Amino acid sequence: MDKIQFIEAFKKRTKALSVAIILFYDNLKKTDTIRIVGKQIIRSATSTAANYRAACIARSDREFFAKMSIVTEEADETLFWLEVMEEASLADVKLIKPLKQEALEISKIVSSARKSTKR
Repeated sequence: MDKIQFIEAFKKRTKALSVAIILFYDNLKKTDTIRIVGKQIIRSATSTAANYRAACIARSDREFFAKMSIVTEEADETLFWLEVMEEASLADVKLIKPLKQEALEISKIVSSARKSTKR
């Protein structure tokens, strides 16, 4: 897979996680706690995808690094909120586990990309 193919595939991957988290949230019983945490997860997941797209059209290495820093933070925040949901027993662990795994993998990839840009 060349760089352009990877970028396009990763755009789809980050968007797919956003959609999966939205659908996950939509199927939960809405308590006050789930609404608060769920909205945070949706915000961070969709921000990860949107800012990655923005990074892909950055006009300079500095702008790319800045956008990838946001993507890294938002991907990690998505993972954080999923961990909170799991530890607070707000949803079935079987539903959370694949989302956590994907959020972790995305977080590792964007963190690595950001670090390689810094060098």
